[in-house]
Amino acid sequence: MPNKPNAKKALRQAKKRAILNKARKEAFKGAIKKVLKAKTTDEAKNLVRLAQKALDKAAKKGTIKKNTAARKLSRLMKKINKK
Repeated sequence: MPNKPNAKKALRQAKKRAILNKARKEAFKGAIKKVLKAKTTDEAKNLVRLAQKALDKAAKKGTIKKNTAARKLSRLMKKINKK
């Protein structure tokens, strides 16, 4: 347990940020899974927009790095275009 007030505040902030980061990660991972489970390519192409939005939001907020988001989206698009 932290003793100083600034350390207590830092702990509170870290807990809040961890919850938000976890939610953002679950959002883009779930969106990617939905795209991969799509039956048709049309359905997948509609869902990929939502996945891209979730990835970009996570990258913008610092949950994941910009290049990581780009890499995940690139790999996702490769898989969709194969279908």
